[in-house]
Amino acid sequence: MSADRSDESREGQVLVLAAGSSSLRTVLFAADGERVADRHSSEPPGPAAAAELRNVLSEVPAPVAVGHRIVHSGPHLTGHTPIDARVRSLLADVADLAPLHVTPALCMVDAARELLPDVPHVACFDTVFHKDLPAPARTYAVPEQWRAEYGLRRYGFHGLSYAWALQRTAQALGRPVDDLQVVLVHLGGGCSACAVRNGRSVDTTMGLTPLEGLVMSRRSGSLDPGALLWLQRRHGLSTDELENTLHRHSGLLGLSATSGDTRDLVRARAEGDAAAALALATFTLSCRRGIAAMAASLDRLDALVFTGEIGEDQPEVREEICSALAVLGVRGGLLVPPLEDLMREGHRRIDQAARGVPVLVVATGEIRQIAAETRRVLGIADGTR
Repeated sequence: MSADRSDESREGQVLVLAAGSSSLRTVLFAADGERVADRHSSEPPGPAAAAELRNVLSEVPAPVAVGHRIVHSGPHLTGHTPIDARVRSLLADVADLAPLHVTPALCMVDAARELLPDVPHVACFDTVFHKDLPAPARTYAVPEQWRAEYGLRRYGFHGLSYAWALQRTAQALGRPVDDLQVVLVHLGGGCSACAVRNGRSVDTTMGLTPLEGLVMSRRSGSLDPGALLWLQRRHGLSTDELENTLHRHSGLLGLSATSGDTRDLVRARAEGDAAAALALATFTLSCRRGIAAMAASLDRLDALVFTGEIGEDQPEVREEICSALAVLGVRGGLLVPPLEDLMREGHRRIDQAARGVPVLVVATGEIRQIAAETRRVLGIADGTR
């Protein structure tokens, strides 16, 4: 980490804390958008979160605000918002809807508020991007009691990533956001697809929780609900066993029995590993199904956009998805930009021009989006874009 900045440039610095299900990203942005400090941990925050954050803060200038990535907003919070006692309580109430994400995020919220009590803290939600989903897209076909009393509905996730990718897509195509109809695909540890019509999310593959939808690294994605009832009734699996298996031991890891990382599986497939080949084939079919389902909510397809760690850095996966989507006007034979060029430029069109629907890759930008949303909520000048 580097903290060699002038006093003038330190003004307006925003600290971003993005706790995931298996990682923690800590980034300090200057007022001009430059990264003053960037630390990544491959472990989610735990009991030692306060001590670890104290070490980070001792190495960098004090921020004027802190933005927290919170995956699930629940039913009562529909916008990015400052965190106070009421908001903190509401977040605790919905932690069980995304326990792998919200619980560690709240660990960091508590640690940061303790260490920086005089600094505003802002909750930035992945669900906000989807808050205006049309009723048919957000509604499950279950009795009204389940929907009204229990709050069963589709929320959608990866919204911070999608918000960033949508803006970059508009820039790349030279078109206004409100004139675009696109399918955005976030492929990483969690995976989802989203249909955007005229700047608004109109459908998405994740639902009440981040477990629904596409096959993921360690998460199962959608599963016949009857299968879960059968596993409980016939084989006596408990709720805890089901939750642990579906969240941590399924997906690519469950299929391959070796790894949830597509890079490992591509190598293993090349060496003749049949389980790795099946895992990748199942994953890419799941992605194509999700993309096609999202396209059904649009009038036309102006672009297919990949983002997320797999989306930006796994050309084999992109190619296998696109080469089998001719029905949507998407073609294979994609270009493979060097990753360092993509990171520097932020986005790149990778389809062969004039051959079909534009295909783009956008470097993952949810960290910058959190900084931008934090500044917007607090009325601080935004240089992060």
